[in-house]
Amino acid sequence: MPPATRSARLPAYLALLAAVAGIAWSAILVRWAGVPGASSAFYRVLVAGVVLIPWRVMAGSRLDTDSHPPRNNGTRMRWIAVAGGGFFALDIALWNTSVMHTGAAVASILGNNTPIFVGVMSWLVFRRRPRGSFWTGLALSLAGCLTIMLGPASAGSAPITLYGNLLALGASGFFAAYLVTTERIRPSMDTLTFNSLAIAGSIATLLVVCVVARLPLAGFPPRAWAAMVALGLVSQLAAYYALVYALGHLPATMTSVGLLAQVPCTAVLAMLLLGEPLTPLQIVGGLIVLAGIYVVNAYGDR
Repeated sequence: MPPATRSARLPAYLALLAAVAGIAWSAILVRWAGVPGASSAFYRVLVAGVVLIPWRVMAGSRLDTDSHPPRNNGTRMRWIAVAGGGFFALDIALWNTSVMHTGAAVASILGNNTPIFVGVMSWLVFRRRPRGSFWTGLALSLAGCLTIMLGPASAGSAPITLYGNLLALGASGFFAAYLVTTERIRPSMDTLTFNSLAIAGSIATLLVVCVVARLPLAGFPPRAWAAMVALGLVSQLAAYYALVYALGHLPATMTSVGLLAQVPCTAVLAMLLLGEPLTPLQIVGGLIVLAGIYVVNAYGDR
């Protein structure tokens, strides 16, 4: 990538870094909330929606511009954004539930198999085959994830279960669909509008999931409410606003691999705050993940 291009993308890389930092707290806050996964997911998006939707209504036509061409916020694009929110809702419903049934770091690892799905979806849907450097970086990142998974069958007091692992893997597929949908329409829709429409789709989807599954939406202790509010403000509102901005300037393939940085971040937080220890093998795996991210970002446009 030419130096000028790299410099122009600096805000997008910083936004991606902010997104990683916010998302890395998700597993910790879900575990602290201690409520059914879809219930905490519902309040995560509801809290963010309470801020985003009124903000979008008040902004009206005075929207931030991300140096994109003029927006085309037609009905079709709006419904695609809402559908993207539906994909995201199913992602966090499955992933939040997985965190309650397996180690936080392991759920983060398996939930970040997203790059595989993104690469394939981009190839099949957009006929855009990723460059060789993407697959090299992805191979390194996945090798690091597998290295981390070779740890013990329990993480401190948290057992590592097949059920929780499969839920995390399923979540990664829905998150990939969200990323590809976002990349598809971001050039024609500003960050605030997309986030508002997507969060509305997420709220509606998760409300239906909770009602159909008869999951509780009230009667939680203060600690749970505090954790869910933090989920909404930090892991959703701040992190995904930054992520959607980054997706307006970086390919979904590159962004999805960049998000793998949350794996070692979550592992460290889980060790410090949840008592889930890191083994030397898991530390080595985290370093391999970061090496893969570097390869994709350093050589992805060459």
